[in-house]
Amino acid sequence: MSGFLAVGLSNSNLMGQSNHSASASGPKRIAIVGSTGTIGVNCLDVAAHLPERLQVAGISGHSNTRLLKEQAEKHRPDWVAVTDVVAAAGLKQGDLPSGCELVVGQDALARKVAGPGHELVVSAIVGAAGLDSTWAALEAGKDVAVANKETLVLAGALVLDLAKRRNAKLLPVDSEHSALFQLLQEPGALGRVEKLVLTGSGGPFRGRKRCELAEVTVEQALAHPTWRMGKKITIDSATLMNKALELIEARWLFDMPVNRLDAIIHPESVIHSFVEFVDGSVVAQASPPDMRLPIQYALTWPDRVWGPTRRLDWRALSKWTFEQPDREAFPALDLGLAVAQAGGTAGAVLNAANEVAVERFLAGSLKFLDITQLVVEVVGAHTHDASPALNDLRRADGWARKEAVLWQNNQTTMAN
Repeated sequence: MSGFLAVGLSNSNLMGQSNHSASASGPKRIAIVGSTGTIGVNCLDVAAHLPERLQVAGISGHSNTRLLKEQAEKHRPDWVAVTDVVAAAGLKQGDLPSGCELVVGQDALARKVAGPGHELVVSAIVGAAGLDSTWAALEAGKDVAVANKETLVLAGALVLDLAKRRNAKLLPVDSEHSALFQLLQEPGALGRVEKLVLTGSGGPFRGRKRCELAEVTVEQALAHPTWRMGKKITIDSATLMNKALELIEARWLFDMPVNRLDAIIHPESVIHSFVEFVDGSVVAQASPPDMRLPIQYALTWPDRVWGPTRRLDWRALSKWTFEQPDREAFPALDLGLAVAQAGGTAGAVLNAANEVAVERFLAGSLKFLDITQLVVEVVGAHTHDASPALNDLRRADGWARKEAVLWQNNQTTMAN
């Protein structure tokens, strides 16, 4: 049985019953790590619409102290954490509501996440930086709503093992993984799966050939046709690296062999995933492209309640379209499947190299097509460890970041 199901669906107190009953013991208390990002802001919106079920116990951000102050004034958490020690100078204890504690730094955030006062932690930091707080929460036996896919890409096997040992649940927030989770609620459903298929919008360059992507600008890559997200994930969507990361995440969450994972382009972004069962039946989850629905499902699971999310307008529906991804134009997809197959340190290296590549592209020093090429080169150059410990993964992450910078610098030198 998968690590995910071992800490989720298979627990006898789940499947129709919750560890927490809003009516019996008051609202579920949540801590939101990364409350100033897109997921965090939407999470707070869901909580504001469901005050009888959800109460915000803590929030954190990296450097946006202005927004943290506004969020603290509105939601009245017990604590606010700022992880950037320089930016923290812009927020004083006196700026926060009475009774709200200000803490500074990554270590302080990890202590707060692991501490008392909340049952569920929303992991919404972008990138490998989300691993520490997620790990701290699971170590303390807290349930985690996972929006930070990079944590599972980087350390999926170890994170799932920790959750199982601490009897903590991992609840997916990404719309695709939430869709799969919703479709697999029936006991024993995972054992009857033939294939899991994630959908993707195709990003801003859907339909373009590889030769048409050579001179793509940052502004063009950030113009996503469907979703409004942070810059990093928007660029990942443009390269289809985001879908590659999601396939790796699905491999760990659902303990699914790589040959049973696939992706398909669905530009309307209404169907979020398909499950094909062994008898040939295919079941889909559909909803408008609104992140508040998967967020709400993770926060209120196993219940379904009214919320602020958009509804399908059945009278306006006409057709949904599907296309096969262009794997020549967007090689990140096959790279992601290869890394999911390899496991070990491969995910940490891919994720770190991609973070550097996206940073360089946004800074204007790397071409769009070179984002995935850089990642391919760094993954291919690393010494693979099939069974790494957490420190081994951290070392692989650090090595990959340095290697990515060296590769990009060498490319720049040769071009000049």
